[in-house]
Amino acid sequence: MASSIRPSLSSFMLPSLSSCNPSQKLSLFHLGSGIRRLHNFGFKASKFLRHDDDNCMTAKASMNTSSAAAQENALDWVKHDKRRMLHAVYRVGDLDKTIKFYKECLGMKLLRKRDMQEQTHTNAFLGYGPEDAHFAVELTYNYGIDKYDIGDGFGHFGLAFDDISRIVELVRAKGGKITREPTPVKGSNSVIAYIEDPDGYQFELLERAPSPEPLYKVMLRVGDLDRSIKFYEKAFGMELLRTQDDPESQNTIAIVGYGPEEKSAVLELTYNYGITEYDKGDAYAQIAIVTDDVYKTAEAIKLAGGKIIREPGPIPDTKIKITSCVDPDGWKTVFVDNIDFRRGLEIKI
Repeated sequence: MASSIRPSLSSFMLPSLSSCNPSQKLSLFHLGSGIRRLHNFGFKASKFLRHDDDNCMTAKASMNTSSAAAQENALDWVKHDKRRMLHAVYRVGDLDKTIKFYKECLGMKLLRKRDMQEQTHTNAFLGYGPEDAHFAVELTYNYGIDKYDIGDGFGHFGLAFDDISRIVELVRAKGGKITREPTPVKGSNSVIAYIEDPDGYQFELLERAPSPEPLYKVMLRVGDLDRSIKFYEKAFGMELLRTQDDPESQNTIAIVGYGPEEKSAVLELTYNYGITEYDKGDAYAQIAIVTDDVYKTAEAIKLAGGKIIREPGPIPDTKIKITSCVDPDGWKTVFVDNIDFRRGLEIKI
């Protein structure tokens, strides 16, 4: 794959640096970087450069055109990429206890479990259906660590059931913590409740008709809502599904995702008036999303101004190709190759 998206640029000539002044040299440096990104999305440098060693200004002027074209093409590709949210990853202090709580109180199924002895941790995947079609949670237990700091940036997970009072009573019977009894949401017909799992993660329970995706939401707090919306639209190809301003609670939310929230998992970005930074703690880790091409995904994120923290490529032990980035608030996302992910489900670890 790497060779197919990194064609040689040796046939394209930039103007001689010796004939350019310092500011022109800097422009040519950025232009060369832009050309490499253009190739990833099918552009040819010959459309934007002249083979003219004596005309630095021609190349400099071409830079803006090539960069704009690359960004436009990258954004278009992202929108057509086959993406969906795979799972949310977070750390727990007692894996068996958490698995039992999720199964007995929340009705989840243990989908798979893997012990990574060399990496000194164990992962457990739970949800309401097969991972190749449903959003799931990935619980991580690191050997010998029984407590984490959730911080105040992570909000909650969202679960939808047709009878949340039943779930609340199950949690109560098992000694769980209910932080909000089932009550109507002001100004709407919705009924919600809040509970905590054994590690203190909050779950919002929403009462609605049965849906194909009961585990339907992850809520994260952000410092600049408009900036976050633009990032998730451009870099991730998500759609802004709705926004809701609540002056009484002094917050605004935005729901973004790859499909309607009644049928697929979504992100809820919450901006609290006047708060621009949060403590992320060390408990919540990331969201994973599938893509048809992690290399193009990484380039598109860079073009959209995002920060790649793991360059695209295969994981040594599983050969599954991934790349990872952080959003403007530092929330991490891992993109996983679609085919490799499905193959990985068959690997017995």
